[in-house]
Amino acid sequence: MLRAVTFDATGTLLHSPRRGEIYAEILERHGVAVTPAEAERLITLVWQELACSADPAFDRFAAHPEGPRGWWARFLERLCEHLGAPPPSRFAAAELYHRFATAEAWEVYPEVPAVLENLRARDLKLAVIANWDDRLPPLLAALDLADSFEVVVTSFQVGAEKPDQRIFAFALDRLSVPSFNTLHIGDRQLEDVEGAEAAGLHAVHLNRADHNLSSLLLSKATTGRAQWGAARGNL
Repeated sequence: MLRAVTFDATGTLLHSPRRGEIYAEILERHGVAVTPAEAERLITLVWQELACSADPAFDRFAAHPEGPRGWWARFLERLCEHLGAPPPSRFAAAELYHRFATAEAWEVYPEVPAVLENLRARDLKLAVIANWDDRLPPLLAALDLADSFEVVVTSFQVGAEKPDQRIFAFALDRLSVPSFNTLHIGDRQLEDVEGAEAAGLHAVHLNRADHNLSSLLLSKATTGRAQWGAARGNL
């Protein structure tokens, strides 16, 4: 019997549709010209580059000598290197860091509040497990999502990133629910699905090109696929 559902954050519960625009706006104010489309492309590219050099056994934000702010400053520096621009000022990095800590930079996917309300009405415990720094808990509060979750677990808090099993184990310990009674949902095959299954949880991949969160849960609850396991019939 399913007792808990855990969620990834970005790409699952929330997203930043104006991310490229925000980067372009702030960089222009600090003397770096880039279009929103190019900024968005480079954000994805640099994230992939830095992810390749990251060890999930250690949280990238906590492992940086200057913490999350230092990691994101390096992120912006690398983005500017791709543009052939001089290193950005620390003021630009600080402004971006603050901007993405605010609700104004993010949107909750439209179906998410109703899905969370439905799951809570079924007496399921809900949690967030995300590769995020320490801005996530207050951001979820600002987006009116925090009260839906018993637990919000970040990689920064645990010191390990998905797919490392420790971050899932930490969340399960906080929820006091066994792994085999828990379903994890996320948009990343490696981090969310393979990581969760290796930790003993059920897992479902959310590909928003095919489904939103509501239609995904409905389709999985009615197909009877093996990976749905103990979750079938409960959502």
